[in-house]
Amino acid sequence: MQRALSIRSSKSTRSTSGNSPTSTSHSRTTKSSGGRGGFSLSSLRGSIQPELSKRLYRLIKSENNLISSYEAAGKERLSIATQLSEWGEHTNDEAISDVSDKVGVILSEIGEQEDNYAHALDESRGVLKTIRNTEKSVQPSRDGRNKLVDEIGKLKSKEPESARLVVLEQELVRAEAENMVAEAQLRNITRQKLKEAYQAEFLATIERAEKQVILAKHGLRLLELLDDTPIVPGDAEPNYGQSGQARQILNDAEDDLRDWRLDLDGVLGGTGGKSESPAREEDHKEEKVQDENTSPVATTGQQGEQQTLAPAPTMSGGNGNGGLNMQKVASVGV
Repeated sequence: MQRALSIRSSKSTRSTSGNSPTSTSHSRTTKSSGGRGGFSLSSLRGSIQPELSKRLYRLIKSENNLISSYEAAGKERLSIATQLSEWGEHTNDEAISDVSDKVGVILSEIGEQEDNYAHALDESRGVLKTIRNTEKSVQPSRDGRNKLVDEIGKLKSKEPESARLVVLEQELVRAEAENMVAEAQLRNITRQKLKEAYQAEFLATIERAEKQVILAKHGLRLLELLDDTPIVPGDAEPNYGQSGQARQILNDAEDDLRDWRLDLDGVLGGTGGKSESPAREEDHKEEKVQDENTSPVATTGQQGEQQTLAPAPTMSGGNGNGGLNMQKVASVGV
């Protein structure tokens, strides 16, 4: 987070609470919040898209709105985290002050995961643009071929013996050959890039979800440090001595995020990208047991098969540092 174990701003920058150097770490500099309605260059581009690429153009545009929503959610989460921390500081309650500050750190990192997710969605959206651009390049080839077919049909009905028919039919042969190449390219690129785009999105979704679960669990641990036992008016407030444990919980959260790895065993490994249902897996287990009981030679064969189908190494995902963007410190002044 480029911050220590406290989210509170310094006295000199208190007036700018809610801003953070990480709140725009992955924001797209080319996107602005204005121009959402009415006529714009974007709406003009949409109206002149070839028929083949119009639907994907609209999908990509909708993805842009989705990305903006996640970026906004991340910024709002960070703003709320800062406000929570600074509210706790002014409660004159040592326990509330410390716990609210540490919870604010957790909340801000949850917001950071939203921003990272928006960045991953933006990259996935960029892959879809490759399909759209290929569709745009194929459209003229389709149109040229169809135009020749229509022209030949009209000429045959009006002038069946026209010498121009031979020329048009030769042009049609060349156009069909060019179109065949273009269609094959479109087919290959569409399959490859569609798979690439949504694999990236699903992997980013898994990372965001699992990391936010990690953070939420450590947030619950922080809340357990707060003694909410009712006191009778006039009783002395119990001393708060959990600040060390609170710092350790944030350290644990940082370690858990750093050690996080993407585990896709049983999802992509050894099945050609297809995962089997639990019922099907049980059927396979029963078949193996029956084979072992009926054929002594089967054991050796199955061992060789198991070696062949050994699961692929666990993939690692996430950022280069893999953990919380917080810097550990030995002590924090609250």
